[in-house]
Amino acid sequence: MPPGAGTPRAATPFADRLMVVKGDITRLSVDAVVNAANESLLGGGGIDGAIHRAAGPARLEQCRTLGGCPTGEARITPGYRMAARHIVHTVGPVWRGGAHGEADLLAACYRNALALAAENGSRSIAFPAISTGAFGFPAARAAEIAVATVLDALSGGTKIDLAIFCCFDGASVRHYERALG
Repeated sequence: MPPGAGTPRAATPFADRLMVVKGDITRLSVDAVVNAANESLLGGGGIDGAIHRAAGPARLEQCRTLGGCPTGEARITPGYRMAARHIVHTVGPVWRGGAHGEADLLAACYRNALALAAENGSRSIAFPAISTGAFGFPAARAAEIAVATVLDALSGGTKIDLAIFCCFDGASVRHYERALG
């Protein structure tokens, strides 16, 4: 279990493989950390900026070679100076009222990040609250989509043994705990 991690939620059928923690995602000792990036993959604010700073300049240099990332897709780089072996970069949707496929795109972020991490040998993964910051996705709805998508992957035989929702604040933790039931 990662340092400072919370306890699994017993209400889910995969309670031993899923947890919610409050903390700094850049410090988790997991195989893969998910970065809520922008389409350029060249840095930004929020979690993207924190991951850029924690990983160091070599990560930015590699991201320049990736040619960006469309919304809903994912790309992978080494973790560089972070404890995580990999950084999975995914671009969440900008909230435009909910009638523009935002929910499907957000679910695709989680599915694609999980698949890419597993393809690259990861057994544990940590997610931030994708799209809920500057992209404006309603946090409670985003947590519901994240939990449902990850639970679906866990029940579908993914090679991921542990998925962590790493929250920046208590309000976000509560959204994920409610989504877990």
